[in-house]
This record gives sequence, structure tokens and C-alpha cells, in this order.
Amino acid sequence: MNVDIVPTSGHTDPARHFSIRLSATARGARLARHLSAEQLASWGWPYDSEANHTAALLVAELATNAAVHGRVTGRDFRLRLTLHPEDATPRIELTDARPDRRPPTPGTLQPAAPDTESGRGLLLVEALASHWGTTAGDPYTKTVWCEVPLG
Repeated sequence: MNVDIVPTSGHTDPARHFSIRLSATARGARLARHLSAEQLASWGWPYDSEANHTAALLVAELATNAAVHGRVTGRDFRLRLTLHPEDATPRIELTDARPDRRPPTPGTLQPAAPDTESGRGLLLVEALASHWGTTAGDPYTKTVWCEVPLG
């Protein structure tokens, strides 16, 4: 487990960052949720606040997708939280090893059939986040991100 916590201070860059690599497993997804809740609490959103619960739910959904749909044997996924205090809107990013498996674009999601057990995670992300999307920074990974106002 590799962790980077970078609180930057000063006038030019007041952003805070938290980044960790976790195993692309259900256990890694659960740990992502718990660690993000802890980090948000340290940034001023207590565990029992609705803002913390919403952000942790979004992390759980994206981390589960990274572990299920973005898994490559022997490769981790990365959780990154970025907070710009001036607008109290953290950016949640989950990077996995399957750039070939991109989710549908925002605004094009179809509701899951009532009798299926999966297919609702990104619908939750779309409903709770102010923005979300997918980026590919290199040929080996993709990042699914969302932003959620906590203020």
C-alpha cells in the first residue's frame, strides 16, 4: 500500500491531495471507501456528516468498478482525492489498468433492469456528483473521476 498525502499551503496552490494504490479486489475497494472517509474527516467533513457519507459512497462505487471491470491480474488501482478549499468540491479519481473498458459517457446511462443485481453504480455517481467522466492519460490506464460539492 503506497500513500501520498500532500497538503500544500501558500497562496498559489491551496489544494490538498491524497493518493493511494490498492489491490484491485473487493477488499481494496472497501479500503478505498474507509480511507477516503478518514481523509475527508481530517479535511473537516466528520464521519457522521452527509457530505462524508456521499463522498464515501461515490468512492465505493468507483472503486468497486475499478476492481471488477478494470482489474488486470497483478495490477493495482489508484485512488486520488483532490480538494480545492475555495469551492469545497473534492475531485475523486479512480485509475485502473483497463483503458479498453470505458464506461458510457455522462448523460447516456440506461437504467438497469429491475431483476439484475448490478448496473446501478454509475447511475448513483451521475445522480450524486456535480460532474463525472473518464480520461485516459496513457495507453495503459484509464481514470474515472467525479466531483461532489461538500459545502
